[in-house]
Amino acid sequence: MTASPTIPSDPPALPEPAGFWASPWRSRIALTLVAVVVMLGLLWLWRPWLLLPGTRPLVMQGGDPYIRALMRTISASESNVLRPYHVLYGGDYIGTLDRHPNRCESIGNGPNRGNCSTAAGRYQLLYATWLELAARHHPRRSDDPLDATELSFAPEYQDMVVHAWLQEPRWGKLSDQLRRGQVQAVLRRLSGTWTSLGYGIENNSMSRELPRVYKMLLDDELARTGETRAAPKDPKEKGRTANAVRP
Repeated sequence: MTASPTIPSDPPALPEPAGFWASPWRSRIALTLVAVVVMLGLLWLWRPWLLLPGTRPLVMQGGDPYIRALMRTISASESNVLRPYHVLYGGDYIGTLDRHPNRCESIGNGPNRGNCSTAAGRYQLLYATWLELAARHHPRRSDDPLDATELSFAPEYQDMVVHAWLQEPRWGKLSDQLRRGQVQAVLRRLSGTWTSLGYGIENNSMSRELPRVYKMLLDDELARTGETRAAPKDPKEKGRTANAVRP
């Protein structure tokens, strides 16, 4: 007698997922929360460039990291906008940087109200100041100072001219002062030129934050070069450091 064929039974059903992930809407909420956390983390990392666009790294390559951090601090107060190299006094922009724009923009408030200013670029240099500095420090300068009127105002040259200017003896060795932690003394010295640095006649919302901003930018500059920050030698700076680590 021939045995009847065996009919295979259905495979056992897989168990339904249990727990938190069993619910589709819970899964979606969890994934959304993860995405939000990741975005917040990126925003936290990018916060200096989002909140302080004027502090973006210089276009110029090389140079003293302490002076570079100082230049970025100056622009945090003077030109804290998305296109700092192209900004004019008052907030308008220029499209070309072939040369200093020399546009006299009206001053609407402050002690100079009613006058106008030719300040332009990341460091808000007046036209006369630019001509003087470019004739001394622009890499394409000639022996004739009058040629400075035709020199490029491109971002790299703005950086290079100001970097060289801040290393002139007239300022009293700013790099050495910064290495000693004398940030406020340096800002005070420069406030006659850049009046928004906290000790001038046109303070703004950034002025009081500049010492803290400088330290943040210095850490960034030193990280790019692999250097470590010099131990502060200024007595006030030592006191603040000691209070910061005191249990």
